[in-house]
Amino acid sequence: MTDQKLDTPLTRLTGVRHPVVQTGMGWVAGPRLVSAVANAGGLGILASATMTLPQLAGAIEEVRSRTDAPFGVNLRADASDAGERIDLLIRHRVKVASFALAPRQELIARLKDAGIVVIPSVGARRHAEKVAAWGADAVLVQGGEGGGHTGAVATTLLLPQVVDAVDIPVIAAGGFFDGRGLAAALAYGAAGVAMGTRFLLTSDSSVPDAVKRTYLGTSETVVTRQVDGMPHRVLRTPLVNALERSNGLSRLTRAVRNAAGFRRISGMSWAAMIRDGLAMKHGKELTWSQVLMAANTPMLLKAAMVDGRPDLGVMASGQVVALIDDLPSCEELIDAVVTQAADVLRGLGANLVS
Repeated sequence: MTDQKLDTPLTRLTGVRHPVVQTGMGWVAGPRLVSAVANAGGLGILASATMTLPQLAGAIEEVRSRTDAPFGVNLRADASDAGERIDLLIRHRVKVASFALAPRQELIARLKDAGIVVIPSVGARRHAEKVAAWGADAVLVQGGEGGGHTGAVATTLLLPQVVDAVDIPVIAAGGFFDGRGLAAALAYGAAGVAMGTRFLLTSDSSVPDAVKRTYLGTSETVVTRQVDGMPHRVLRTPLVNALERSNGLSRLTRAVRNAAGFRRISGMSWAAMIRDGLAMKHGKELTWSQVLMAANTPMLLKAAMVDGRPDLGVMASGQVVALIDDLPSCEELIDAVVTQAADVLRGLGANLVS
């Protein structure tokens, strides 16, 4: 492990050695990846949206059996059992709770009262201002270069807006893969960077090798609404092209079929899925058609990330995939990122002339 250390508000807040975060990617960020990141000095985030409560409890215990370092759990704020999941984090004394959407103010308060660091993810300055006012400890801001659900504003424009708007640590995401990016983010005023695609493409990732090879051999991403009705950056594959060409009826038919499949895997009742759909519809102002399409996401991701069938699933990806050509371990990756960032920062000895 590198002797280099970059002390930032993020490392002090979470207790990790390096200001590098692995995002909570569904079906990808399991105990194996999270513990490898934690042991390498970064902040690993366990993805819980595709887990039942017992599965989440088991995953937390497995991470604990693999590492003594701090780690986090990513939660869906609009899930019908969000309160139960928060109780679980509190009982297990998880260090960090991250959220893909802004959590309610009372959820933030419950977590903070228990000593858990709260880090929501946002894609707009106003959302960062809202969660900061509600007591969030830090905020992760993702620009349009990032994979999965994403916005249209580039990180280089969004990040400085958020840094200037809030007085809590800001974690930059979207377009990061090496130490130059970490140095640039720190120069913008961020407290660290978060990476998804780069950690997916490591030897510690449980994603099947065939799927990793597909990532390494593909450089083009596309933002499509045909997966779940919302902007979603994925690899451009024949399946995605077919989804783009499909009509509304075939998309809805596929969504209903996938909803039934996810219900079987998750153990959720139809009533619970409908409650989650209502919450999603209200929270994101979606149509019922979009809510039904949202059922596509977990099953199409599972087909690739778990079942190893890139021909049958979609692969969320940031634009940085075009710049990645290797599969280092998490320790090798984080060491390289931190070492390069430190070298870059030391090398910025510009001479100021008055």
